[in-house]
Amino acid sequence: MEDQKAIIVGISGCSSSGKTTLARLLRDIFPNTFILHEDDFYKPEDQLPIKHGLVDWDCPEAISVPDMESALSHIRSTGTFPPTVNSKEDQNSVGAVPITPSQLSTLKERVNSWLHPSRPGKGHLIFPPPTCSTLETPSNFPRICLLDGFLLYYPPHFTPIMSALDIKLFLLVSRARATQRRENRDGYVTLEGFWTDPPGYVDKIVWPNYAESHAWMFKDGDAEKGLLDERVLAKEGILAQLGKGMDADFSETLEWAVETIIEELERIVLGDGKE
Repeated sequence: MEDQKAIIVGISGCSSSGKTTLARLLRDIFPNTFILHEDDFYKPEDQLPIKHGLVDWDCPEAISVPDMESALSHIRSTGTFPPTVNSKEDQNSVGAVPITPSQLSTLKERVNSWLHPSRPGKGHLIFPPPTCSTLETPSNFPRICLLDGFLLYYPPHFTPIMSALDIKLFLLVSRARATQRRENRDGYVTLEGFWTDPPGYVDKIVWPNYAESHAWMFKDGDAEKGLLDERVLAKEGILAQLGKGMDADFSETLEWAVETIIEELERIVLGDGKE
């Protein structure tokens, strides 16, 4: 990765699966980290498809893949946020953060100890030390871009995006939990103003689109049951929190994400991953 200035981490899953909340917490935990949102690549509302008489914000055709691909290319080559992206998603709230200050502090300490392996006290953390060599100093730590989006892993439409990701995380959520979270949100800032889900939007648009576009990742193509096909995930390099069910405790999900990113960064930066 001699010419690569940033490592790009994809965080995908159904709408309201916790992607943006996770990304914002990871940005606080890892140094040199910024967020890019798939939602900032929506086409103008008048270009979006209509489904069941409703504007469909949750389909592949709603996203400008070429613009997202161009932004990721800029990030990889410069390590900086694309100047052409004016984020609207950053103006949206994600509700209460389901992590205590103590938990967040512990995870920050985990990463700091990993970056400073000679610093006293690291053995007292709740996590075991890394099993492979650590990055010796923060100066060796690459910039990280966290790309969160509801539709990052959907070949062939999103193959260019999948190819640009160095680490691919996927969050599971049940239909009931996703519906509850989405319906509790006030709405979304858009290019045109503000969007509020009309009645029945989740049942008619959000969940059916998610189930259809992610069927290839699940056993028997059934996203409703939530049983991921581990062979398919391994082939595509997609990492998920297996064995925890569809609605895992968020603090456990955050710990899993931190440990997974650490392991993958070591693999990539130390030369065992893709160049």
